Amino acid sequence: MSASTDELAHGFPPLIRVYKDGRVERLKGTEIAPPSTNPKTGVQSKDIVIDPNTALSARIFIPKITKPNQKLPLVIYFHGGGFCIETAFSPQIHNYADSLAAEANAVVLSVNYRRAPEHPLPIAYNDSWAAIQWVASHSTNGGPEVWLKDYVDFNRFFFAGDSAGANIAHNMGIRVGWEVLDRVKVVGIVLIHPYFGGKDPIGGEIDNVNGKARADYLWMFVCPTSSGLDDPLINPVMDPRLSGLGCDKVLVCVAEKDFLRDRGWYYKEELEKSGWGGVVEIMEAEGEGHGFHMFKPTCDNAVAMLKRVVAFINEDMTH
Repeated sequence: MSASTDELAHGFPPLIRVYKDGRVERLKGTEIAPPSTNPKTGVQSKDIVIDPNTALSARIFIPKITKPNQKLPLVIYFHGGGFCIETAFSPQIHNYADSLAAEANAVVLSVNYRRAPEHPLPIAYNDSWAAIQWVASHSTNGGPEVWLKDYVDFNRFFFAGDSAGANIAHNMGIRVGWEVLDRVKVVGIVLIHPYFGGKDPIGGEIDNVNGKARADYLWMFVCPTSSGLDDPLINPVMDPRLSGLGCDKVLVCVAEKDFLRDRGWYYKEELEKSGWGGVVEIMEAEGEGHGFHMFKPTCDNAVAMLKRVVAFINEDMTH
């Protein structure tokens, strides 16, 4: 191999390397878990193609169905990974969605959007919106997916995501607020360790110059056409449409030792001030870092966070 093919165009350790000849090497997040039936909980999962033209796909999970004709909430989940690694089929993403379906007694659809740098933003946003519209098309009994038609209550939609996926979940909520999704009611949005940023440092970012530089570099790497770090896609506080967020409630989960913690708190405070009419709650995990629940799903803080998310999804149910 000639030296030129090994020259780096972009390096973002420990996630990804891009070489000058165009090769992309993902350094993590490449493992795949097959769809399955969980023997402990009875949750079933399968993979579905949403748009063969773009290869947009998803993994859908249904909990054990105990009552015939029961309609369940639907959580559309967007995985993390900096917009450039991980998939809906990564083991920890699969396991989280599986647990969420079991604990919340909800249908979970985990979107496998296309990733940067081969497919730079806004492609992941467009894929995510296409997936939402495809799911919504089942509300009139149209659409090809039987699990959606048979089991979903289309008045109890939720968006959720972690890290970059939380960023997508928020931006999809903005889009719902301004583009109206027919015959579907988005009740709430769950943002776990959301990847937000901004040109001017806030809170702990002021003393963590390297951390801020990394987060900023990643954004311009995955969204090279962005207007910059105050682009509303990465800095929702700068979005004049924030007050029109298209749901009734938001749960923000942050972690004490996460570099992005202060952005989560800032988002909560600014959303409350924006004139938006909903309710925003926040939960902070003490002593934990970014994405801890994916790597330590059985630790006390991860269990507590899952319980809070489940309560958020189910608290308005009328029996």
